[in-house]
Amino acid sequence: MTSTPTAKAVPLPAPHSSGCPFGPPPAYTEAAATAPMTRAELPDGQSAWLATGHAEVRTVLSDRRFSADVRHPTFPLLVSGRREELVTSKPSFLRLDDPEHARLRRMVTGDFLVKRVAALRPDIQRIVDETLDRMTEGRTEADLVADFALPVPSLVICLLLGVPYQDRDHFQELSRTLLSQEATVEQFKAAQHGVLEYLRALAARRREQPEDDILSRLAVRDDLTVDDAANTGVLLLIAGHETTANMISLSTALLLEHPEQIAKLADPATLPGAVEELLRLLTIVHTGLPRVALEDVELGGVTVRAGEGVIAMLSTANRDEEVFGGAGRRPTDELDLERDARRHMAFGFGVHQCLGQPLARAELQIALETLFRRLPALRLAIAEGEREFRTESFVYGMRSLPVTW
Repeated sequence: MTSTPTAKAVPLPAPHSSGCPFGPPPAYTEAAATAPMTRAELPDGQSAWLATGHAEVRTVLSDRRFSADVRHPTFPLLVSGRREELVTSKPSFLRLDDPEHARLRRMVTGDFLVKRVAALRPDIQRIVDETLDRMTEGRTEADLVADFALPVPSLVICLLLGVPYQDRDHFQELSRTLLSQEATVEQFKAAQHGVLEYLRALAARRREQPEDDILSRLAVRDDLTVDDAANTGVLLLIAGHETTANMISLSTALLLEHPEQIAKLADPATLPGAVEELLRLLTIVHTGLPRVALEDVELGGVTVRAGEGVIAMLSTANRDEEVFGGAGRRPTDELDLERDARRHMAFGFGVHQCLGQPLARAELQIALETLFRRLPALRLAIAEGEREFRTESFVYGMRSLPVTW
């Protein structure tokens, strides 16, 4: 075992390639082809490990010897200049370890159980149909991002949280600043303050006049303050619409490049598996998930020392040929809607894996099936090379997607 780098460190975050817009940055795939654990250089100049193999990423995300607590003094950050703000502010449970993580997460787990989401499917279908009605009324072209991919999950999460949908432009602008790697420290602080103040005020109102929504259930708890409820609400609000919105638009753009596979969405027997393959291949968290080692760990042929940071690259792990390849299958960097993609980690892995994955799956299944069923002639209204991608965001996506039908 060794903790000495065997190749030049990969600078993080690495740039995307315009020639392969749906894949992770080439530097990450090249690192994965070299070894499952390689060295990386963080924006602040600190060194960290880059875990790119499927087995190694699973270990980093599930082994309690790796911490998700952003307050750890050597926790690896993918944007420089934000450590003080992240350490001094109260982190969401996503950035905490057990038992505090488990205590806070349990308070909202029930709202995202498979059974609860199944009961929501008629509401999701209604939202999708009504959004498509508005998008297509008297028109033959639209921006799929602004007119469909973003409104659908925004309406759903607003319904669940109890956030007034008319405020969506405000919180969407703030959330995109929080997710941007290019936002200045001042812009980040202002956005963080803005979204917290918005939800703090809403939680205070819900404490006095609760309704049947997640924010109300959090606000009335005796063991939570209004600030606690607002902090959890921020996580659910941002994660609940940005990620799914980007998956809808990216999936649509990718499927339009592979029209021969779209029929898989029409069959209820193959639709769930097709969505899993889209999740695997697109894996919109291209920057990876950061962790810090709490003790020495031997992993992937190296020794990760206590205090060293590790970035778990979900995107490369989900393209591991040993896991997702095999005879008769397309290479793992290609779309194959018949592939068994169930072992993908697009939602993370371990105790911190995405709480809302049942909801995201339901939204994607309903949105994509309905979109291509109702608009069988859907096609791009621009050349493929003119598509604009959000490369600056922690959650990869598209700025716009002009389509016609």
